[in-house]
Amino acid sequence: MSTKTLILGLETSCDDTAAAVVQNGRTVLSSVVSSQDNLHHRFGGVVPEIASRRHLEVITVVIEEALDEAGVGFDDLDGLAVAYGPGLVGSLLVGVSLAKALAFTLDLPIIGVNHLEGHLYANFLTGAAVSFPVLSLVVSGGHTSLIYMEGHGQIEVLGKTRDDAAGEVFDKIARALGLGFPGGPIMEKLARRGDAAAFTFPRALMLEEKNLDFSFSGVKTAVLNCIQREKEKGRRIAPPDIAAAFQEAVVDVLTAKSLRAVKEKKVRQFLLAGGVAANGELRRRLRQDLLAEGVELIYPPVEYCTDNGAMIGAAGYYYLLQGRLAGWDLNAVPNLALDLS
Repeated sequence: MSTKTLILGLETSCDDTAAAVVQNGRTVLSSVVSSQDNLHHRFGGVVPEIASRRHLEVITVVIEEALDEAGVGFDDLDGLAVAYGPGLVGSLLVGVSLAKALAFTLDLPIIGVNHLEGHLYANFLTGAAVSFPVLSLVVSGGHTSLIYMEGHGQIEVLGKTRDDAAGEVFDKIARALGLGFPGGPIMEKLARRGDAAAFTFPRALMLEEKNLDFSFSGVKTAVLNCIQREKEKGRRIAPPDIAAAFQEAVVDVLTAKSLRAVKEKKVRQFLLAGGVAANGELRRRLRQDLLAEGVELIYPPVEYCTDNGAMIGAAGYYYLLQGRLAGWDLNAVPNLALDLS
């Protein structure tokens, strides 16, 4: 393998069409993301059929832009990495099918990357020196998981959501308040102006000391019921107060479970990943509480928290080093688990 290994990373697991060129798993030479937020906004969430059709329309253009931005051609690539699950099956198939076609045509190794593991590797793009073992909280619109990582390809899931993911609940509460989609950034902005003490919402499973799983369906239902009660009583709903109280409930649980895992595994570094990793209050609370335990918090820039091709390219590089290559039978796996231990 050359001293400069270039991986083209493709990500189409949900509604963002993304491609990136990553060098040696650490340096992003280009990252192009075509967002579909404007297409799904009026529905208050992602419509799978619309998402997959849009991927088909733009993916070749996105790849061309990524190569141009990096100043490289197909002949310069050493491998092609693609997210093959979990996600929306139609969306995943667009990326997987094109990746296989390109790999076959260009005679390149094809690397199937678990989307959640890709989020972990976004932290390797920060310039930070990641030293195993580490703990990671992957928290997004579709997933909330606590992960222990002893080395590349050595992963153990310590806890995960039993129902709704944290990011999914942010979106649903935002929709109930008529705030639009995606809900996470809007809710965080509103919460800064709100009074978290105005409402009290449940923190499910937080007090169960040996339990590292999450549950957010209860807080979702409690907030939706609160909104409905306020309307029935003819009271003026204060979205900032609801947003602040809801966000505090979610952050309390995420932080408490993370600290419990840190004490159990005695790690010195903690990686935050996924779309909700962009939430400023979550970052602040984790940084504050982990510092008290002597643990370093690492998180990606905002543009690498949401879905992107760079994280897939970074993970793909380490897969390639380990010889974890896919065959021509690579397929989309919408419910792919993440447990390589």
